[in-house]
Amino acid sequence: MAKCSVCGKGVVFGHSVSHSNRKTNRTWKPNIRKVKVVENGTPKTICLCSRCLRTLKKADRA
Repeated sequence: MAKCSVCGKGVVFGHSVSHSNRKTNRTWKPNIRKVKVVENGTPKTICLCSRCLRTLKKADRA
């Protein structure tokens, strides 16, 4: 499932609009990556969006 386990970002639905203004359904999917994270001393595999992954890497540096 395309959903971030930290922020809950998921699939967004909308319309693709052509030049002649015809509307067809489309989706925008988040950039989800499976990442191993050590949480309370135990390694876990969680699904993170690229924004949360970037924030997590910044927190590890500090």
